Amino acid sequence: MIRNALLGAGLVLSSASQLRLPGLPIGLGELCLALWIGLSATRFLAGYPMAASSALTRLSAFWAVFALTLSIGACIGLLFDPLIDIGAMVHDSTAYLLMACVTILSIAEPDSDDRLRQTAWFVIVFGNIGLALQIAIGWGLLPQGSLDPWYWDRFRGWSENPNQAALYCAVFGPLALHLAMSAETGFGRFSGFALAVLPVVFGRLTKSDAFLGATVISTTFLIGLRLRTWLAMPGYSMRYIAAVLFILAAPPTTIALLPYGIAAADEAEDFAKSLAKDKGGDGTVATANLRFLLWQQALLKGLGSASLGLGPGPHSERPTGPNPQNLPGPFEAHSTPLDLYTQGGVLGLATLGWLVGSTLLLTLHARFDALSALICSVAVFSISHFILRHPIFWFALALCLAEGCTRRPTASAHYGR
Repeated sequence: MIRNALLGAGLVLSSASQLRLPGLPIGLGELCLALWIGLSATRFLAGYPMAASSALTRLSAFWAVFALTLSIGACIGLLFDPLIDIGAMVHDSTAYLLMACVTILSIAEPDSDDRLRQTAWFVIVFGNIGLALQIAIGWGLLPQGSLDPWYWDRFRGWSENPNQAALYCAVFGPLALHLAMSAETGFGRFSGFALAVLPVVFGRLTKSDAFLGATVISTTFLIGLRLRTWLAMPGYSMRYIAAVLFILAAPPTTIALLPYGIAAADEAEDFAKSLAKDKGGDGTVATANLRFLLWQQALLKGLGSASLGLGPGPHSERPTGPNPQNLPGPFEAHSTPLDLYTQGGVLGLATLGWLVGSTLLLTLHARFDALSALICSVAVFSISHFILRHPIFWFALALCLAEGCTRRPTASAHYGR
């Protein structure tokens, strides 16, 4: 339990980039993860058995191919990329090595699914405590010290930027729902649902458009999956008949209400804008234009490497502007597919797509609906942000993989009733 709590604390504190040690690129989260890796590796060196599971096989195969693609890209980048940044390349390589150690060691033990599940409870409990403390600091209820919890009018807590905090909230919510829906006791179900509320509130405080989109899409996806599971239960109960009638009545009802929907379109647009950053104004437009420019540069960079990649690190030119800090230099595309395309080429992108896609199929087959929604949430978030260096993403993927591979034969018997 101590190691699981240490891993949970490391995952939560890895978002606390403002709490890093002065002059060093590491903080409390990275130190906890490094200590956990050392303790776990020592157990195996001391003779603790390693599980020969399909989840471990999948992860090992992924990291082997992923390392190969990045190595090929690094050779090409060192030879042909004039914007290569050795420091950034080493930083990304170290982050990937840390993520590989965390995922493989966490899933290598025979009871990895139970350990990861217990760690998930620590993550959402520690995460909610951390979110509550950050909100208290942001609203002046606690002294903030050297922390700066606000990025203009967007809340970031102890993260460097609001989007980093929003990513963790996008994971905490579905993760808490999964623990609630798969809990065997009433207290566990209540605790899981209760712990899913604060991440949504905190995520909205960040005013992250990516968080809003990920939440809306993953929630819609989850509702559809729950309806599928509901209808698949044996017996023709009243709720089955009601669900069927709802599905049959949806198209004609939609057509009947269409004129009212058109009349209310302006109000709906204003409501949607109120949820977005800067209420859909100049801030949102400027952010979108900047992202499209970066995405275009990343695509051209990837094509210029013959789709083999240029190795770890950023490779796009920094956009110029009136800010004197905006000097030409390596810059990320802020999109996981495109950043990975520039780093590992089409093979690296296909490898990650295989891992995420196959894990999603496992959770769908096991009827772990909240875990499927979790994968959907991070996938949507990854479109406009580079998330491969964040430990919470890899922990979520490892948990989904372990649960899907281990419990799929009996999962649908009790999940989410």
